[in-house]
Amino acid sequence: MLKFDEQATLKNMEGALKLRPQINEVVDAIYERGFQNVCWLGIGGTYASAMQAVVHMKEKTSMEIFYENAAVFLTTGNKRITKDTFVIISSVTGSTEEVVAAVKKCNEIGATVLGFIDEKEAALARMVDHLISYPLNEQLKFFMVGDRLMQLAGEFEDYEEFYAEMDVHFAKGIVEVEKAADEFGQAFAEAHHDDDMHYFVGAGNQWGATYSYAMCYWEEQHWLKTKSIEAHEFFHGMFEIVERDTPVTVYVTEDSQRSLSERVVNFIPQICGNYTVIDAKDYDVPGISEKFRGALSPFILHAVNNRIDVHIERINRHPMEIRRYYRQLKY
Repeated sequence: MLKFDEQATLKNMEGALKLRPQINEVVDAIYERGFQNVCWLGIGGTYASAMQAVVHMKEKTSMEIFYENAAVFLTTGNKRITKDTFVIISSVTGSTEEVVAAVKKCNEIGATVLGFIDEKEAALARMVDHLISYPLNEQLKFFMVGDRLMQLAGEFEDYEEFYAEMDVHFAKGIVEVEKAADEFGQAFAEAHHDDDMHYFVGAGNQWGATYSYAMCYWEEQHWLKTKSIEAHEFFHGMFEIVERDTPVTVYVTEDSQRSLSERVVNFIPQICGNYTVIDAKDYDVPGISEKFRGALSPFILHAVNNRIDVHIERINRHPMEIRRYYRQLKY
């Protein structure tokens, strides 16, 4: 299979799951001390992951949770972020300008900051109150924080059962999804690798990932023009510019907002002959109970997207790590 190191992927995901005791130790201490609200703070891809964390939690918890864009926080502020706020951030390099400045502002306010920072020697790593350093799997780390908070609040009764299944089956299951999606990923890449414009539609805990996939993968890494749209907003403007040959991809999750994407799927054949539906339900994750699959939709769909990416990279002869402007120029 093209560019897929099964053992590396398995090891990485299993390693992320093994962070849970460390995450729980931090979350438990903060919960016991008390807090007023929880803020997921980011920009770009980390902002997208923050969106996903809030959607993941909001139908289950009565806690005040929200996400904030780091740059907007610096310009406009947010009075909800106080000394009693629990702030969660993530950064690969620890050098993202807006995030560094936003955390400095959180420090000045007195908020408690948990940082998932891959580069543990970065200056940002010294600015957070609690540091956990492990590469990749940002959404999984964020979800583990949210799940522990809800469990402590008595809002996630199946927590132990869920993670008993996750610890044994999740990493292997996602590897199998990626393998199963390879043929589809190749066909999709061959059909869409040079689209003039591609529209991605998503909802629920996949919306943040849809936003990120369009912006951080197709635009930033493949240099392909895209637009992302929430499924429930599709019928309030965007569908008027969809024609017979317009490339549209609709992601369908298994969470509570599945019906929002299904509405788009049911409608779009009337106006478009160039649409694709990527449904998490089509991919098996053995060992995971049906009642938990909704929470895993973003991870399943991310595995599918991974296969699309490697094939576009090969067809277009454009390595995804190359950037025209990002960190190349001053801005």
